[in-house]
Amino acid sequence: MEEELIGTQKPVHRIPGPGEAIAVLERVVPGLVGIRRQEPAVYDWRAVEERLGTALPSDFKSLAEWYPAFELDDFLGLCVPWPGREGRWAKGREKELEGGEDAGPTELRPAELASTSFITWGDSKEGDQFLWSVLGDDPEHWPVTICSRNGPWWHYEGGMVQFLAELCDGTLEPWALPPVKPEVTGWGMAGGGWHVTA
Repeated sequence: MEEELIGTQKPVHRIPGPGEAIAVLERVVPGLVGIRRQEPAVYDWRAVEERLGTALPSDFKSLAEWYPAFELDDFLGLCVPWPGREGRWAKGREKELEGGEDAGPTELRPAELASTSFITWGDSKEGDQFLWSVLGDDPEHWPVTICSRNGPWWHYEGGMVQFLAELCDGTLEPWALPPVKPEVTGWGMAGGGWHVTA
């Protein structure tokens, strides 16, 4: 059975800069401020991007610098590298781009996306995947692609941080996803585990 691409959602106004997008996400999900780092983490993004053979979206890099991996509404978890372990994160994404065993949602993808490469930036406890469709050389314009566990695939044409804000504030139609409350329910810790809120 072939899955279907059910459509594309576009923001009414695309947020141009990563700082502004993060500020909007913090307003929508106030609990984020409590886990924000006092200083941005230092990543070797150049080495990560050289390994991947592509740059990464600036809103993602800024979010990773200011926040550990976190989970929203006990549902959607972000896949961001831990500072100093970005090589491990890049290795997993490299396998996706090469179509290896960690290649993400390569089976049963819609015909329109048969030759598209993806990079995963999040997933859900229910098996949904949140990706970038690697289309073109400018990651600032890569669409966010959602691979629902229920079968439908869809795109969002804003950045991933804006996607999170609009998913949590109800601006987006959640097509094949449950509504996501603007609550931080867990975040990554230095030992690799998760701190879970009560």
